[in-house]
Amino acid sequence: MARVRYGPRTEADIAAARSSRAVLPDIWSTGVVAVWESDPDAVAQVLPPPLKPAERALVRVNISQVDLFGSPLGAGSFAVSAQHGAHSGWYPLVMPMSTERALIGGREVFGEPKKLGEVAVDREGHPDGDRVRATLTRHGITFVEVVGRVTGELPVPEPVQKLDFYLKFLPAVDGEGFDLDPVLVHCTRNERVRRLEAVEGEVILRESAFDPVADLPVRRLLEITIGEKTSDQRGRVVERVSAQALLPYVHQRYDDPMQVLDAPPVPGGGE
Repeated sequence: MARVRYGPRTEADIAAARSSRAVLPDIWSTGVVAVWESDPDAVAQVLPPPLKPAERALVRVNISQVDLFGSPLGAGSFAVSAQHGAHSGWYPLVMPMSTERALIGGREVFGEPKKLGEVAVDREGHPDGDRVRATLTRHGITFVEVVGRVTGELPVPEPVQKLDFYLKFLPAVDGEGFDLDPVLVHCTRNERVRRLEAVEGEVILRESAFDPVADLPVRRLLEITIGEKTSDQRGRVVERVSAQALLPYVHQRYDDPMQVLDAPPVPGGGE
C-alpha cells in the first residue's frame, strides 16, 4: 500500500529529523540594529506582569536578512528593555518574519510574537559612502525605517549571551481567557559577530494601527550598526503567569484579538 503522507511518521523518520537539527551549520545574517532611549512611562506600559521596567527605558530594533539554505529570509524584532527578578533582557513587542516557516516555529515553540511581514535590508555604494536602509512593513505600512551612512569598521565584539522574554499562551476554545495557564519563557541566545560597522543615521517610526511602535518615540538615539552575525537559542519555562494579569496584553499578539475566534467583522465596523 502506498504511504499516506498525513499518516504517522516512523521512529526512524523522527530520529532523523532530530539528528539533522543537532548538526545545523552556522547561519550568518546581515542585520541593522538600532538602540535608543524612549519614554519611560511608555515602555513601562507595554510590559505585562511579571516583567518590570529596566533601569533605562531602551528600545532595540533588529532588521536582518539571511540566505537560509537557498531561500531568502527576512527577520525583524522590535523590543523594549525589561527586568525579571535579577535577570535583565528584552521583551519583543513584534517580530515580523517574511516566511511562514520562520513564524510558526518561534510562535508555537517559544511564544515569540511573530507576524508575517516584509523585511528588507538594502545597502548601496555611493561616492559619499555606503548608504543603508532597513525596513519593517506590514499591511502596506512601513512602520519602522532605519536609514543612514556607514561611517567605518568597528572592533569585532567578543561572543555574548543575550536574553529575551516571551509569554507563551493559547486563547481558550470558548473565547474566555486561556486554555492553560500562560508561561514566561527565558530565551537565551549565544551571539557571535564576524563583522561590525557603525552607521550614522536616524530611526523613523510611522503610525500603524496594527503595529503601534510610534508610541515608543526616539528620545535619544544611542547607536546604529550593521553587521554579520550568527547565534543559537535555547528556551526554558521559568514560571506560570497569572491569566488575569496577562489578559489586558493579549492584543499585543494579534492584529485583532477577535481573529482567534474566527468571528466575522462587526457590522458597520469597517474591515
